[in-house]
Amino acid sequence: MEGLKLVHASLEEAQNHVWHKTEGLKSSSLIVRRGQNFRLTLSFNGPYMSNKHELVLKIQLDGLYCDVPITSSKNTSQSQWSAYIQQGRLDPSTPHNTSVCVYSPPTAIVGVYQLHLLVKSSYGSYNCKIGKFTLLCNPWCAADSVYLPEENQREEYVRNDFGLLYQGTAKNIIFRPWGFDLYESGILEICMMVLQVSNEHKKNWKSDYVNRSDPVYISRVVSAMINNNDDCGVLQGKWSEDYSSGLNPSEWTDSGSILKQWAKSGFSPVKYGQCWVFAAVMCTVLRVLGIPTRVVTNYNSAHDTNGNLVIEEYYTEKGEKLTQNRDSIWNFHVWVECWMKRGDLGAGFDGWQVLDPTPQERSGGVYRCGPAPVKAIRECQINMDYDVPFIYAEVNADVRVCIVRQKQVLSCTTETDRVGVLICTKSLGSNRPEDITSTYKNKKALRPSLRTASPRSVKGLSLELNHIKAPVVGENICFSVTVTNHSSVLKTVKEYVNAQAKSYDRSPSDTFWEADNIIQLAPHKSEVLQHQIPYSQYSALGNEQLINLAAVVIDLATQERVLASEEFNITSPIINIQVADEDTIIAHRPQVAMVTFTNPFSVAVKGMLTVAGSGLLEDKVHINVALLQPRETMNTMVQFTPKIVGVKMLHASLSLDINCIVIRGFRTITARPA
Repeated sequence: MEGLKLVHASLEEAQNHVWHKTEGLKSSSLIVRRGQNFRLTLSFNGPYMSNKHELVLKIQLDGLYCDVPITSSKNTSQSQWSAYIQQGRLDPSTPHNTSVCVYSPPTAIVGVYQLHLLVKSSYGSYNCKIGKFTLLCNPWCAADSVYLPEENQREEYVRNDFGLLYQGTAKNIIFRPWGFDLYESGILEICMMVLQVSNEHKKNWKSDYVNRSDPVYISRVVSAMINNNDDCGVLQGKWSEDYSSGLNPSEWTDSGSILKQWAKSGFSPVKYGQCWVFAAVMCTVLRVLGIPTRVVTNYNSAHDTNGNLVIEEYYTEKGEKLTQNRDSIWNFHVWVECWMKRGDLGAGFDGWQVLDPTPQERSGGVYRCGPAPVKAIRECQINMDYDVPFIYAEVNADVRVCIVRQKQVLSCTTETDRVGVLICTKSLGSNRPEDITSTYKNKKALRPSLRTASPRSVKGLSLELNHIKAPVVGENICFSVTVTNHSSVLKTVKEYVNAQAKSYDRSPSDTFWEADNIIQLAPHKSEVLQHQIPYSQYSALGNEQLINLAAVVIDLATQERVLASEEFNITSPIINIQVADEDTIIAHRPQVAMVTFTNPFSVAVKGMLTVAGSGLLEDKVHINVALLQPRETMNTMVQFTPKIVGVKMLHASLSLDINCIVIRGFRTITARPA
């Protein structure tokens, strides 16, 4: 008589994916989350009898494995793998089928497992392969260290596959739509390969697997792997103007294109990335791995190279900003926050943790940053792992502004509130930015010994810059300079005003516009000077550039000097996307969107329109836009079909042929069941 043998095994992918909130993730095998049962159906050549047959699952991760006996009763231990026969599920029409529940502990290793079945009976042993499954972290499991208690947070920070990245300045936030592409074909496998090709895995695969039970370790590995500075990481950073051997970072619109290009190339770095690209790709990888993640923008982000928490800025007598040291302030810097428990730290530091994959400084000898508890940054716990002092300076450093002549300092003032002026992320379930500055900054917690700069001195003159109206591309920039004489004597003062172009991450370039005036100021009176920068003088800057505007007034009698400066961006036009009858969009039914753009420039333009949308379009749509005359409107229809029920984003970018200008727009689409 033949012994019991397996005829067929079903991993019940469809039902397990619903239970484990992994539906939509693309894979040829089962995808489940740890700390939760998943079900198998085993079909044998005869009836399984517990008194005659012994069933054992072998769960294997490369060279590591554990044997898990399949019992007749549910194992109550939550700390180890277990499996049991699910009673009451016998189908009379399939008497030889056995339903098995497999449980993974909430501290199980994240990875791709092979599953084998060993059948023992009096006739001998029989071993066969059942299949493979991918095991992810589980924010729905209270015992998992990435557990997130609110369902709307889990939907936003784990399952949402689109988002908005914030750039520009705190006074004029630019919304950049981004596709995280969690559910695109191949993305899950690529995200798992990020771990497999890391230096940690290459050095000691066994140690790497063991440590992969901890999201602190996983996030640290991913932070290093997103940049290529020390390994075969995903992206190569570049902050110069020559991107001819790759793609300008501003042209990326989604993570999927980058990750697929990296994998297809055999893990050669994709060219090129800057902070928002690094952060957005890291967000994709960590969300796929099951770690709650959100993208965060810090406005006026300090890079303090000497650790004194003071950033020095130098200006000439005419208000031209100089580059004289390694310290810098980026107009914005983008990183990610991940939600996790910090068992490696003292109590009270669970929750959001800062991780920054943009290569700036080494951490443990490797270009990576974090995870640093946001609570530790707020409470000035600068001796805490990982990299808290560096991030603390990014949001809290003072700025010492000096006017110099021939390397001699003529005057200085200190600004204590410019750095980290606004820290924000996408709001839950909406497209508005959420201000999270208070989670990072608590002025009462600052140690006085860290504030080394002198306070602002009182002067006989004061100076104020004001925009008459918000700067809009294609229009003149109109602003005023208000000079006030606080003394009781008449003053003759000279005003210098200048504008310099700058990128968000470095000091300004040469002055492209300037003006000067001599004025008489009566005692205790103010004078308002009006200025205009013609569009023709800034049109060549492109819409990714910012402007450093500075004014200096000099008391010609006393040589007293006062400086005021502001860095601002210019509001760009947008692409408008409209969908008729938005309330009746049904999954799997074709829909049409109208993409509209009106040329605001004084010259004719043409370019390339790209429309994308994960879960809406199979591939990106590229359309050549013919010559548009000034004030002429382009209307283009794009057909899309929602693949699944839920909220998705349709986003468009128009790369114009003048001055590297890129225009963007987006529309969220809610697909309902039929």
